[in-house]
Amino acid sequence: MLGLPKGSLEEATKNLFQKAGWRITTNSRSYKPSIDDPELDGRFVRAQEVSRYVEHGFFDCGLTGHDWIQENESDVVEVCDLIYSRASSKKSRWVLCVAETSDITKPEHLAGKRVATEMVGLVKRYFEKKGIAAEVEFSWGATEVKVPDLVDAIVDITETGNSIRANKLRIIDTLLETNTKLVANKSSWADPIKRKKIETIALLLQAALEAESKVGLKLNVRKDAVDSITKAIPSLRNPTISPLSDSAWVALETIIDESVVREIIPLLKSLGAEGIVEYPLNKVVY
Repeated sequence: MLGLPKGSLEEATKNLFQKAGWRITTNSRSYKPSIDDPELDGRFVRAQEVSRYVEHGFFDCGLTGHDWIQENESDVVEVCDLIYSRASSKKSRWVLCVAETSDITKPEHLAGKRVATEMVGLVKRYFEKKGIAAEVEFSWGATEVKVPDLVDAIVDITETGNSIRANKLRIIDTLLETNTKLVANKSSWADPIKRKKIETIALLLQAALEAESKVGLKLNVRKDAVDSITKAIPSLRNPTISPLSDSAWVALETIIDESVVREIIPLLKSLGAEGIVEYPLNKVVY
């Protein structure tokens, strides 16, 4: 039984599973997906709740944020990191913010002040650890607009900081970096059959994420140019070299970061490479 995050991560999660080899289909009114694997069943619930349901055993494993594991203080097995979101492959941060015009410059200045957040437990523990007597209240949403009229500060999540700047806020501390994790129920993890399935899911999800930033590259090159070409290719390992029907030529194949392709292909061409083919990847397993 698999716990999947409903909401902002839903489509990104379904796309990730599809690249990993599982097709998950839903309709707009159902929280019970169809998964093309007879060994898997699942439910879409809010990411905030997944770790609790995994801990309690309703889910054998699930995807949720490191932040919500910490907020719920869930006793689960953290199987692997899956750094992705609806918009990017960067980690997000929970940050303490005040208005740009505020005189508050450090957390200690919030003693006796009000702080709004969705992450109440984590924020309370943060202030308690620092010995700061701040009043922490739950925010149902639109947290950024509550400063300074309704509260003195907020703790909210950000990937890029754009929303923080757009709402004329200033970050004075970072409480936590977070990303999606695959977590497992401890009893399920102790079951050899379930553990093997969970490890398979982890392996293929990580492989699908790794492939997102990389591409495959094939090219033909004369044997006397192999050394100069291989030095120019930043491959994962040594590139694969295969003979061609023309004994003076070989075929090279490798995997590289997609971000360097625009520089590499012209360089390879100038070094005598021919028949250069770039192709997308679904999974990369180290």
